Amino acid sequence: MKPLAYARPTSLEQAVSTVTSRPDTVFLAGGTTLVDMLRIGAMEPANVVDITWLPLGGIEHTAAGGLRIGALAKMSEVAAEAGVRERYPFLSVALWKGASAQLRNMATMGGNLMQKVRCAYFRETERACNKRDPGAGCAAMDGIHRGHAILGTSPMCFATHPSDVAIPLVALDATVTVWGPRGERTIDFDDFFLLPGTTPHLEHPIAADELITRIDVPPLPFARNSHYLKVRDRESYEFALTSAAVAMNVADGTVVDVRIGLGGIATKPWRARTAESLLLGKSATPANFAKAAAAELEAADTSHPMNVFKVELAQRTLVRALEAVRPPVNPLGGAR
Repeated sequence: MKPLAYARPTSLEQAVSTVTSRPDTVFLAGGTTLVDMLRIGAMEPANVVDITWLPLGGIEHTAAGGLRIGALAKMSEVAAEAGVRERYPFLSVALWKGASAQLRNMATMGGNLMQKVRCAYFRETERACNKRDPGAGCAAMDGIHRGHAILGTSPMCFATHPSDVAIPLVALDATVTVWGPRGERTIDFDDFFLLPGTTPHLEHPIAADELITRIDVPPLPFARNSHYLKVRDRESYEFALTSAAVAMNVADGTVVDVRIGLGGIATKPWRARTAESLLLGKSATPANFAKAAAAELEAADTSHPMNVFKVELAQRTLVRALEAVRPPVNPLGGAR
């Protein structure tokens, strides 16, 4: 690891000005990704700005019924917060399943959104990777790509986005607020993650001198009826092969509203808008769930043989998640 300069600012303004005045600088929060990247040489910044002392933590339930999460709130804090568990259970479960206990106690919510992909070829610095070294090529194309994406792919990169908590957040229409020398701005959650296209090294629409300050979740009363299902190779700490975050409002057996996020299968947190639109106004039946899931996966990239199995697995995962939030069916007819 090459030597680097370290700074610990005491204010948001000082943190941003430090980055602005020093090229090749990165922010350090929980460090659960950055420290790994520094150790293996996948990232080699000249300067690190430690923001852990800034007042950017906290969890607040707003008067309107929404949720405001500070960027430096720990994953474990948000997962355990009583209101989150009651009003957004799939958000809490995604956090619990997103990392080991040690990592949850260190990792921050903002850092989780900014974490790097877990593609082995990104982390093995001697291998070609367009995300790490633009224009170098993608060793995963002809390598081991079982865990890679089938949605949102490009010829330049098809690494899977690794975050668990981002999946319910994209379903909830959350927003991300950032602050920098040009002021504060708010970005829709779905727009905060960029598809690889021809520039896979650009992952977010923010500048190096902009810092995440908070995540806002709008009110969604029926999110109380939500579920996060994560399918992985082992039940202990492991990244998703497929995952689904669903919240559904059913009245008289008909889907009145539904929100769906998919993980483990895309290059960004995937909002399943096709499946949502097909379910609205339809009966909440397994057959309709299966049709919606199949339609969402029609666009899947099946050109890579090792990860083709994800098409069917993702459909099954989504159907199971929807069944988990479907009201019990009265054998005499209709939902109870």
